Amino acid sequence: MAQASLPSSPLRLPLFRAVWMASLASNFGGLVQSVGASWTMASMGASAEMVALVQSSVSLPIVLLSLWAGAVADNLDRRKVMLCAQSFMLVASVILALAAWAGLLTPWALLGFTFLIGCGTAVNGPAWQASVGEMVPRPMLPEAVALNSMGFNIARSLGPAIGGAIVAVAGAAAAFATNAVSYVGLILVLARWKPDRPPRTLPRESLGLAMLAGVRYVSLSPAIRIVLVRAIIFGVPGAAIPAMMPLVARDLIAGGPLTYGILLGAFGIGAVGGALASRRLRSRFSTEMIVRLASLAVATGACLTAFLGYLLPTLVALALAGGGWVLALSTFNVSVQMASPRWVVARALALYQMAAFGGLAAGSWLFGVLADHHGVAAALAIASVVQLLGLALAFLMPLPAIEDLDLAPADGWREPETALRIEPRSGPIVVTIEYRVAEENVPRFLAAMDERKRIRRRDGASHWTLLRDLAEPQLWVERYHVATWLDYVRHNRRRTKADQANTEELRSLRIEGTEPVVHRRIERQTSSLPRSRAPDAGELDPMTDPSRFS
Repeated sequence: MAQASLPSSPLRLPLFRAVWMASLASNFGGLVQSVGASWTMASMGASAEMVALVQSSVSLPIVLLSLWAGAVADNLDRRKVMLCAQSFMLVASVILALAAWAGLLTPWALLGFTFLIGCGTAVNGPAWQASVGEMVPRPMLPEAVALNSMGFNIARSLGPAIGGAIVAVAGAAAAFATNAVSYVGLILVLARWKPDRPPRTLPRESLGLAMLAGVRYVSLSPAIRIVLVRAIIFGVPGAAIPAMMPLVARDLIAGGPLTYGILLGAFGIGAVGGALASRRLRSRFSTEMIVRLASLAVATGACLTAFLGYLLPTLVALALAGGGWVLALSTFNVSVQMASPRWVVARALALYQMAAFGGLAAGSWLFGVLADHHGVAAALAIASVVQLLGLALAFLMPLPAIEDLDLAPADGWREPETALRIEPRSGPIVVTIEYRVAEENVPRFLAAMDERKRIRRRDGASHWTLLRDLAEPQLWVERYHVATWLDYVRHNRRRTKADQANTEELRSLRIEGTEPVVHRRIERQTSSLPRSRAPDAGELDPMTDPSRFS
């Protein structure tokens, strides 16, 4: 879609609007359930650590399951994955409501049910976030992610207050039943959505290999790696505010479940304001500056909440913290999405979720323990200081500028013909590429090859080496392995247009009139099968292709 023809907002796209509205209703239910669970735990007389563990029980499954869920979302129909996850959470919520109504809940049983609902959230998350890129054009992706955050925080601004009222009037079972009903609308919308997807040209990877490929891609992508570290740095102290919210209501303000809902509502209103301001902030500030301002807002809000002690000023402090919360997390999310090609985006988002929610889970537990030993106010004050220290550390690893990255698949690569018949599982495959480079270009060539090594390994190659011929110093040989011929095809189809800059630089450094020469060989042991049983069992003659890099 051309830039000039884009709608003014993603909400003008019928599909995105329908999913957004259904998600809004589901988010309302989730927040009502969260209030019911947290207040039920507090009303059981549980310790501050157990109250904080309600938040951890939702976050922990995201840490444990996100990578697996990301591999599932990249390999299967994302719509069907979301339908299964939403249906699972519906069933778990119904059983939780029945258990609460029957008076069977204990603190550990409550944590078990919230853990199961967290498992559904963990499976749903990567598929849902990756699907946003299928619903809107890439230029609208930051605004779409911000709108999703805004939708959640619209629910946060009203849902907790409604949840507190429901718990106060009808009990926790009614809050859990409300959450169960809220899944129905999103399930119906997803069931009617028929996304257009390009036909799959390669077999699916096994989930184990897909998970390893996702970890490898992220670990060898500096831009994504920095975002993950920054998400952890932000998340650990940032978790203190939502985790301590029931205790702020009960101990610092001496309120009940309705007060708790109002406090969460203020946090949500601030988050909505942050989401609405994100578009203007992106036009004025860099991504790094937005995250720094967001971290400062969260630190200030936590500190004020610790010491104010009155409802109205605490609401203002929480609104400030909520605005910073959504700005930081939505910015991290967009950064990961825009730094990941479509084939691995769900796994990259899953690893981001693991980093962010791992920080949140650890922070919830840590500050719950601190609150048990030193009080709620002290725990929030310490969280504020830690957030400021994290902001100082961020100067050492600023977020990269990735807005202009073109991660569409590179055009032009075609699977080469082979003189011997070869199967997709045949291998190992050894590829060598010969370059002729003048002496004066060697330093630049080595720098470009260092980047080439990262790209090769990121996309699945192993045993990468660079060799220089002792008899012909101008001759350099790049060498790498892939496990099978199918892996070789996948490796080359993962190359993006952004990677072409490296290819063009290497071309510019060759001696004029020469071309890179490619040899593809299959590795064979001396004890290989008889020729009659394996048509490709003989040594494969080198095949030269001077027209392209492979």
